[in-house]
Amino acid sequence: MSLSFKIKPFKELSIQELYEILRLRSEVFIVEQNCVYQDIDNKDQKALHVLGYYNDKLAAYCRLFDAGDYFDNASIGRVIVAQKFRDKKWGNNLMIEAIAGVKEYFGKNQITISAQMYLQKFYESHGFTKTSEMYLEDDIEHIEMKIFQN
Repeated sequence: MSLSFKIKPFKELSIQELYEILRLRSEVFIVEQNCVYQDIDNKDQKALHVLGYYNDKLAAYCRLFDAGDYFDNASIGRVIVAQKFRDKKWGNNLMIEAIAGVKEYFGKNQITISAQMYLQKFYESHGFTKTSEMYLEDDIEHIEMKIFQN
């Protein structure tokens, strides 16, 4: 079994979809990672939202930004797979969908991300390279990473 994906702008999200997104982000980024931070950051309105469903449950998610909306390049953020589904390695499917989405919806080849440092090898497996030293973002070690695709 695999995920079925939808990519939607903020204004097309249903109330149910928005609730599922915010719940999943809260479960992982705030509760699981024990990090108090402002997840609702007024950037969702500019983003395209990538929703990965398994049996009608939101299992994976990220948001996409056009160049200039977050970084100078297009970007991918809030990359997340629900804890109970991580053994399925759906983060790979999510990144493939996200990278393709940036190209399809924004026509961009360069993508910048702010990656949690412990996920460096995961992002490298998708073609990203480290472009900064470690920095703290919400008290979690991060690095900037970039990809240029043809």
